[in-house]
Amino acid sequence: MKAWSPPGDWFTSQGREQRIKDYMVLSNGLIWQRQASFFAAAVLAAFYFDPLSVFACYSVVLLTEMLDQILGAQAKSWDGVDPVFGRKLLKRIAANTAISALAISVFIANIAVQQNAGGQFTSLFFLFSASLFAAMYNSQMIGILILRLSIYSVTFLFIAFLDVLRFAPPITSPIWLQFFTIMFVLYFIVDNSAKFYRGYQDRLQQMKLIEEENERTKAALEIKSQFLSTVSHELRTPLTSIIGSLELVNNGVLGEMPQNFKPVIDMATKNSRRLANLIDDLLDLQKIEAGEIDFQMEPICSNDLAREAIDSISGYASMLGISLELHVCKDECQIMGDRKRLIQVMNNLLSNALKFSKDDDAVKVFVENVGSRVRISVEDKGAGIPDFAEERVFGKFSQLDSSDVRRVGGTGLGLNISKQIVESHNAEIGYVSALGVGSTFHVDFERLEVMDRDEANVENMSEIYSCDAGESADSAPETRKAS
Repeated sequence: MKAWSPPGDWFTSQGREQRIKDYMVLSNGLIWQRQASFFAAAVLAAFYFDPLSVFACYSVVLLTEMLDQILGAQAKSWDGVDPVFGRKLLKRIAANTAISALAISVFIANIAVQQNAGGQFTSLFFLFSASLFAAMYNSQMIGILILRLSIYSVTFLFIAFLDVLRFAPPITSPIWLQFFTIMFVLYFIVDNSAKFYRGYQDRLQQMKLIEEENERTKAALEIKSQFLSTVSHELRTPLTSIIGSLELVNNGVLGEMPQNFKPVIDMATKNSRRLANLIDDLLDLQKIEAGEIDFQMEPICSNDLAREAIDSISGYASMLGISLELHVCKDECQIMGDRKRLIQVMNNLLSNALKFSKDDDAVKVFVENVGSRVRISVEDKGAGIPDFAEERVFGKFSQLDSSDVRRVGGTGLGLNISKQIVESHNAEIGYVSALGVGSTFHVDFERLEVMDRDEANVENMSEIYSCDAGESADSAPETRKAS
């Protein structure tokens, strides 16, 4: 049998606390399983032996189970900090274990004494089951396990010598075979107890390693966030100056620019703005992951939110030659949200729809009530999204077309940031798409009902107003046509 030794943290308060908690949780969780086994054993023994003595012994076993339950309730109130209470709890566990093991041993020994013929199979099986149960489920506390198994071992030896002393058989008798078999059974129980204990220690060690790895991961993520924040802030200032200087050159403020310079300056301006967008996205991502964004929640009319988003991006749509259509909601469609951040979400959805649309296509925005929620959808007639691509669609720095010659640019962060903003509003974002047909992204918000507005925590109640679908609600959709 492989030797083992208690781990170093057994004598520390933290190690003792973990073991006591694990022991009590498992002990209380298996009460019905234990009692079902003991009750079945008592009923079976009472049928063949003296029922009065059998149930008298079983009642003592049941009483010790009640003591364990009382102790379990006391253990739940322990915060794991008070060492004095912890030591008292440990002594109570030891005392209860001794009483419980003695009660079970007496219960089984009583059966062995009454069984005069046919060997001691019944009593030995009950005792073996109790010992194996202890080896499997008491491995959290080595001292308690040794105490219980020591009492069971004495009972094993008592049963082994019982028939030897009773009948004084010759060495060739099956009674001596039973005696030696019991010795093997004792070895088997001790060996398995050690294995279960080592297995428990290995699990504790693995948990400790996982916790340490988790702490290192948290530290690495924090360093990464700080690094991104610092680098982004340091890049933003000079980049702003570069973009400003390029715009001065483009606008002719510094004098007339030679025609052969214009393509180079335009390319530099475009890429500088693209880099600025990447820096802004990185800063937003870092703030969201660090929980540093303070959302200014207020009642918002979904129709107005969609109109504002379309107005802010209509210039980009005109440049691409794509029209924007708004289909407003006719009914109440107010939501609670941060207007600035939700406009950011809408702009991400609209800009993606525009980038993947063809000339003279129309990108449509729908505002509608779906059950108790308000849905804002952005529909395009672009190339569509393949099946099972949601992780790439909403992932960080990922794009469906990741090749060096992809048709549209971008940071690959817009939809990931949008998803995190939407989820911070207790809302949901998703899409439906088919290749060659187009895509429809939708955001579902909880609708702010009229009866719930008193709970909106708005300082100025005049800010709460009814959503007005406008004259277009019963007519053609509002359209921003590319010039």
